[in-house]
Amino acid sequence: MVELDPVIHAQARLRTVTILNTLGPGDTLAFPRLQELLDMTSGNLATHLRKLEDSGYVQVRKVLEGRTPVTYVGLTETGRSAFSNYKQVLRQLLETTG
Repeated sequence: MVELDPVIHAQARLRTVTILNTLGPGDTLAFPRLQELLDMTSGNLATHLRKLEDSGYVQVRKVLEGRTPVTYVGLTETGRSAFSNYKQVLRQLLETTG
């Protein structure tokens, strides 16, 4: 039996990947905006992003805009592929148990 990707399957990471997948390839979202959309604390979001980044699913880029540090987050091609596979496996599981 095919299993769901445990990195994506955690609720907070699934919500994160779902939001980032709505962006175009190569597009990013500022950390505060992602945090707002997910209604998560910055520490909680950072922890989940680290797990996704360690798996190669997201890219976190820190830049200076003027004198202000800004963090941007985007889904990598590996992440898009993993999310697409996750959705396919979920559909298969739902169809076999329905």
